[in-house]
Amino acid sequence: MDRQTVTVNGLDELRALTGRDLGTGEWLEITQERVNTFADATGDHQWIHVDVERAASGPFGGPIAHGYLTLSLVIPLFGTLLKVEGISMGVNYGLDRVRFPSPVRVGSKIRLRATVVSVEDVQGGAQATYDFTVELDGSAKPACVARPVYRYYL
Repeated sequence: MDRQTVTVNGLDELRALTGRDLGTGEWLEITQERVNTFADATGDHQWIHVDVERAASGPFGGPIAHGYLTLSLVIPLFGTLLKVEGISMGVNYGLDRVRFPSPVRVGSKIRLRATVVSVEDVQGGAQATYDFTVELDGSAKPACVARPVYRYYL
């Protein structure tokens, strides 16, 4: 799928996106190497993530990605959906909610769907709230749903 990143210049153009579905990005395969690297970075070496042999006979039929790995991947995936120019910086301000409805098995693919929920003025810039759904290839249930909040400063 060849898609165009939505690019806005400045906060007025960002505000104009309120209510807009930004669509979905490209699929990203979750590899065991990525899961192992995340485990090393966080110190979370639970067997359902890193012990391929044991996980094969576990509840998911194989190793699964950490929920927080899935959540962390929304950062690069979101960058393929929206680019905000004409600002000095954008920061992740937090999350209003996050859930992991379906496990992500190693070897499966995920992609991000994003919608602009609101854009409100804050001192020195604007605060944007989004709805993120991490879709899981071949599954009716998403891997992750989240409502992140970003701040953009002039």
